[in-house]
Amino acid sequence: MDAVAALPPDGGLIGAACAALGLSRASFHRRTAAARRPPTPIAARPTPARALAAPERQAVLDLLREPRFVDQAPAEIYAELLDLGLYFCSIRTMYRILHDNAKVKERRRQLGVIVDSSQNRTLRI
Repeated sequence: MDAVAALPPDGGLIGAACAALGLSRASFHRRTAAARRPPTPIAARPTPARALAAPERQAVLDLLREPRFVDQAPAEIYAELLDLGLYFCSIRTMYRILHDNAKVKERRRQLGVIVDSSQNRTLRI
């Protein structure tokens, strides 16, 4: 690809070079055009109108930290609160609040990774 890109664009050699390398001319021109284009700026996502305010999020976090709910999953807490006639937020929102405060972690056993630098390979155990 770099060898074809080094050719002069008006020499008429790009088509022959792409054919010799088994590369589609359309793919070549698409990739070079994308490289010349400036990156598209990522627009900031607006806050949803129905999002919980900071005091409401803190109230939910305080509720999730209560001693009676410490060892329960958000789905269990949600069901128990509904039985009491209380609704604060959805189960997913509870998980979001816990994640934002680093209170959720992966509970499954994960494979460890060992990097063997002497032979440049990665071992999974």
